[in-house]
Amino acid sequence: MAAPLARQLKVMSNNGTTPRADDASAAPAIRPLRFGFAVKVLGQEGLKSNDTRRWQSDPHLSVSLGYLRDIFDYLRKTDITMYRMTSDLAPYVTHPDMPQFHNQIAECADELRALGRTAREQDLRLSMHPSQFVVMNSPDPVLVEKSVRDLLAGAEILDAMELGPEAVLVIHVGGTYNDHKSGCRRWVETYKTLPEPVRRRLVLENDDIRYSAADVLDIHADTGVPLIFDYQHFWCNNPESLDLRLTLERFVASWPAGRRCKIHYSSPNANFREVQQRDRKTGKPKKAVLPPIWTGHADFISPFEFITFMRTAGGLDFDVMLEAKAKDLALLRLRRDLPRYAPDVAERFGLAADPPDARDEDVVEEVLEAAAGEE
Repeated sequence: MAAPLARQLKVMSNNGTTPRADDASAAPAIRPLRFGFAVKVLGQEGLKSNDTRRWQSDPHLSVSLGYLRDIFDYLRKTDITMYRMTSDLAPYVTHPDMPQFHNQIAECADELRALGRTAREQDLRLSMHPSQFVVMNSPDPVLVEKSVRDLLAGAEILDAMELGPEAVLVIHVGGTYNDHKSGCRRWVETYKTLPEPVRRRLVLENDDIRYSAADVLDIHADTGVPLIFDYQHFWCNNPESLDLRLTLERFVASWPAGRRCKIHYSSPNANFREVQQRDRKTGKPKKAVLPPIWTGHADFISPFEFITFMRTAGGLDFDVMLEAKAKDLALLRLRRDLPRYAPDVAERFGLAADPPDARDEDVVEEVLEAAAGEE
């Protein structure tokens, strides 16, 4: 492994090489920054993200693509230009005991190409985030092999859609297995053996418990893999006390020239948690109210914290994937809030300082009112 980067990224003054928020000479981005959200749509009733039927019902990628077409139409109507597709688009496509599902991607080649053309026409940036069961650094070669098969299936879908290099597969390092350094080393070793379509699409994210920003920067130094900066994870897991701005600069610089970086952003859930516990005396379940866990995501994004972050990140060019429980509703609400509270930040996302209408707010309020009526 490369020498740790923690000492290079400790809190220090800006050296002037990267324009800050107050630098009037900072060159504007070629294209406004994007907002995106992940998988589930809440702003329109009845939109499914994929075919979730069990194998006995013969689920198929073609069904998932029909659902995606409807989601793309919703994204067009709401002017959302970044979206994370589910990694479960093709049901059972890599299941070793179900070969009847293995050819779905080839069977849907025309549909995938057409859907990719729609995405390009909408200027829609797409990505996938394979599940926590994809573990490249496992000491178990069987699990690693399965993980690589799953990654290859995702890469083949993105390739079949003829999407550009900004359509990526996002993963975490994996488990520590009681040996943190060996976990990093195994990830690097596996990366060097990946099929070309996977290596071309793969990006690596810092996580909130095991592998910090410093860890993935070290892995980048050994592999060149582009990095996804996760804001909430950075604060939850930063034992090296890295500086936010300087770390973000390194993550942005990890992407090849001509490919815009993207980051993940979420606010922590600061509310009480209601959980079911067993009464110690009676053994019966009871409701308990506990303090928050700071790794949990809030329903919406705190606009004031986001504004502070974006001003800290002045001069850096990246798209923002919002990871809030309210999904697209959180995006619409933040998009409505920014012109009101921070026109300078809103401008970076191409948002008018004085929105002509309140469509975003109306969608959020209508959905929340309908949900309240169902309780």
